Parts: sequence; structure tokens; C-alpha cells
Amino acid sequence: MREPAPSVLLVDDDRAFLHAAGAHAQSRGFDVMTASTVRDASSVIAQGHSPDLMLIELTLPDGNGLEVIAHLDPYRSADVVVVTGCPDVNTAMQAIRLHVDDYIVKPVDGGRLDAWFDHASLRAGLRNGHDRELDQCGEMIGASCSMHRLFKAIHRIAPLDNTVLLHGESGTGKELAAQALHTLSGRRGHFVAVNCGAIPPDLLGSLLFGHERGSFTGASHDHAGFFEQAQRGTLFLDEFIEMPPPLQTYLLRVLETRMVTRLGAQSQHELDVRVIAACNRDPWLAVRNGQLRHDVYYRLCDFPIAMPPLRERDNDAVLLAMRFLDRLNAKYDTQCVLTDASLDCIQAYPWPGNVRELQHVVQRAYLTAENDHVDVTSEIRARLASQEERAIGLWDGQTLDEIERKAIEQALRHCGNDKTRAARVLGVSVKTIYNKLLRYRKAEQTLRSH
Repeated sequence: MREPAPSVLLVDDDRAFLHAAGAHAQSRGFDVMTASTVRDASSVIAQGHSPDLMLIELTLPDGNGLEVIAHLDPYRSADVVVVTGCPDVNTAMQAIRLHVDDYIVKPVDGGRLDAWFDHASLRAGLRNGHDRELDQCGEMIGASCSMHRLFKAIHRIAPLDNTVLLHGESGTGKELAAQALHTLSGRRGHFVAVNCGAIPPDLLGSLLFGHERGSFTGASHDHAGFFEQAQRGTLFLDEFIEMPPPLQTYLLRVLETRMVTRLGAQSQHELDVRVIAACNRDPWLAVRNGQLRHDVYYRLCDFPIAMPPLRERDNDAVLLAMRFLDRLNAKYDTQCVLTDASLDCIQAYPWPGNVRELQHVVQRAYLTAENDHVDVTSEIRARLASQEERAIGLWDGQTLDEIERKAIEQALRHCGNDKTRAARVLGVSVKTIYNKLLRYRKAEQTLRSH
């Protein structure tokens, strides 16, 4: 099904401008609506049309073009750009108060106008992606190519009994992927999850494999371990690399024989358990460093699945943020929305903590919002500043200019040298970024010449 095209509302009594701007917008894939008066433009909006971009002339036959936008929600309405042939200070100040996004004087700079068409197209794509039913696998959602590949891999291996090794950064959703594998497997038993790095080593063996009464001090009753609890189901071993070497040896035996012997017991229990392991470090590097037995690695690595980090998931960060806010609205019976500045910032930020960090940021911004408009920009900027502080220290004798330069360079690295995204994250204009970089380059050239 074809996605809805972005739309633009052109409000101007200059027929030549309407024709030229409309033709240009259509060539860029926009649906075009036009109006020559305040009354006609207001009627278009009243009919429920919600354009992604509005280009408005100030001087119209029946009033001031700003009257069209005076009643609009500045956080959720279209990008509003004044394009006028009669500029003056009073209308410019009024435009600022009404949250107009730009004020362009005719004749129009084509590049400047194209930048607004680009931004409107992006917003329309994000909105359409949120409105349509997202691809879903278990509790995971996403519309990016990397998530499509992940979902395909999960569907392929889920019905089989092979062990699966999920590897990827913290916060990428490894446990959700394991739960999806269990759900799609058709296994009738329980899904049992255990974090091997969160349990003291001297207790992990008893909890995993079980124990008999009296097998050690404090063992006052028989205990079925996690393997037995997952009978005919799935056992998820998170951070399995943290398992002590002696337990790795016993784990290997259990995986190969499909039998488990409780600590202090003589008899064995036959197992029908599907094992899924996960780690947030390179498992092969752990083998080379002696932290993980190579035979355990190969036994768990029947089918490896890489979990994509959020920064490699296209626009999924924005879609996920909207979904998290939807759930909060449903839980607390509210109707909050993310501001447009938040959407830009969410898309630009690299999310080193992945989906878990994104969920925390949205929830925190929701809880601290003073109205229905949830703004995450201050939280994201604080996190970026904190990352910069950890990278360069709070202060080590550098000048303010030096600290500023490192902050800009850090933002550019995080954003793949995308200057527009870096500017959004830092809360400055793109022009500021270019001016600073030009100044740094000139300073370096001066130093080299001397």
C-alpha cells in the first residue's frame, strides 16, 4: 500500500507564486493545497486537513496571514514558514510570538525553502510510520531493515530445538528476543530467565542444577533448579560468560547428555529444555581470553543472532518513543504528545544505552512534563554533556573554547559527522557548527604556517 504523501498548504494572493511554489512542491512528491485569503485558508484547516508544511504570505485581501495560524497548536501543527514581499518589524515580532518556524522575504532563496520541504517530508515519513501497524515479533517492534532481518531469523529458528546465542549491546532487547523464540516455538513449558552475572558464583550452581536436602549447610529441603523448572520449555541464560569455569564444565555435560544431576544427588533427571544464551560482549573474545570454554561456546552457538543497536535502526527510535508514550497515556489516561523538537532530538541522538535508555528518557520526560507536551530535549542534552564530561574530565585546565570544541567534535562523532543532527543535539544552529569548524580550520592553518 502506498504511504500518504507529505502535504503543503500555500496561502498567498500572488497567483504566480502559488503556481510556481505548487509545481515545485508537486515535483518533490507533495500533495498541494492552496488558498488566497485568510477565510479560505481557515476553511481548509477547519475541514480537518493537517498539512506538514504551511507557506503563508502576510498581506492578504481580507487580513493578516498570521491569523491563519493563531489558533494552531504550535507543538503539533505543521512547519509554518512566512514568505512575504512586505516585511516589517511588527509582523516579524508577531511571527516569533506565534512560534513561526521561519521568516523568508521574497524573492525566495530556493535552497532555504528546499530545506523546509526536506524537513516536512521527514516528519511526514515518521508520522506515517507511527500510524501504520509496525512489524512485530513478540514484544519487539520495528520498521527498519535490521529489525526485519532479526524477525526473519527468529521465525526461522524458533520451531527447532537448536541452542541460540543472542549477542549485542546492553539494552538491545535480548530477553525480548528470547521470549519471542519461546512463544513461537510452541513449547508448552515455562520460559525461565536467569542472569548468570547477577547471582553469586557459590549459589549459581545450586540454582541452575538444583540440590538435595542436606547436600550443603543450609540445604533444608530438595530444590529443583532452573533447568528442571524449564522442563518442556525454554531456559534463557543471560550473561552466561560470567559463569565460573567449573560450572561451564557441568553446563556442557548437561547440554550434551540432556540429563541433570542435582547437587548431592545420585539419580539423574532427563531434560527436554531449549537453551538460549545471551551476552553483551564478544563471546569469541571471551574464549580467547580464557573466560569462556571453547567447547561451551560452540555448543551454545548452534544459531547465533546479532541484536542491532538502536543507532543502526533508521527511524525506529522515534517510532519506539511514540509507542512508549502511547503506553504511558493508556496507563494513566492522558493524551500527552512529544514535541517536534523532541522528535528531532530523538532521531539525532545515538542512544548508547539503546532501547532501555530511550524508554527511561521518555518515561522521565513524561513524569516531569508540566502539560500535555512532553519534551525530552533537555534530558538528551544533559546526557550528551555527561558523556562529554566522562570523556574529557570535568575540567583539566582547558579553556572554555577548548571544552566547546571537544563538545562539538564529540557530537559530530556521535552523529556520524552529520552537522545538522549534531546541531540539533547541541541545541545550536547549523550555521554555528559551520562557523566554529571554519574557525578551527583557520587556526590550524595559521599554526602550520608558523
